[in-house]
Amino acid sequence: MDKQWYVVNTYSGHENKVKEKLEMRAESMDMKDYIFRVIIPEQKVVEEKDGVKKEKIKKLFPGYILVEMVMSDEAWYVVRNTPGVTGFIGSSGKGAKPTPLQPYEVDKILNNIGMSRLDVNKELETGKKVKIISGPFSGMFGTIDSIDNANQKIMLLVDLFGQETSVEVGISDIEEAS
Repeated sequence: MDKQWYVVNTYSGHENKVKEKLEMRAESMDMKDYIFRVIIPEQKVVEEKDGVKKEKIKKLFPGYILVEMVMSDEAWYVVRNTPGVTGFIGSSGKGAKPTPLQPYEVDKILNNIGMSRLDVNKELETGKKVKIISGPFSGMFGTIDSIDNANQKIMLLVDLFGQETSVEVGISDIEEAS
């Protein structure tokens, strides 16, 4: 089964506690192969009050977190029964499993917070084959030559007209080659 992204509803204001508890439960209940990343979509915003500028963290979706997971019965149970979780979005209830987010929806949310669907630290490494999913080289396959985490860019070696050529693409413009 593939890992996919799901939206989990939490008590508003408890997103950080739920994220922490869910990550601890995934570790302690040996679910690391099913529950991968827990993300609170948030952005830094600068607010001005009484002439003083302050930088604040603003939650894009208060009361919701994103969970990257493989939807097995055990993983579903662990997430649902984490303290502070009120349910999954996209589930009709009555024991029905939720619908995952579409890749384009995940990309849009993660791009807004400067992240990628691929876990750069775990899934991307030099020499790995990937597929380009957007931009001028869309549909082509390449091999990772170097990774620039700071700028969210990757140098790929792509076969162009029978010659290996180096191209730069954004991390959000690629996916794992299947």
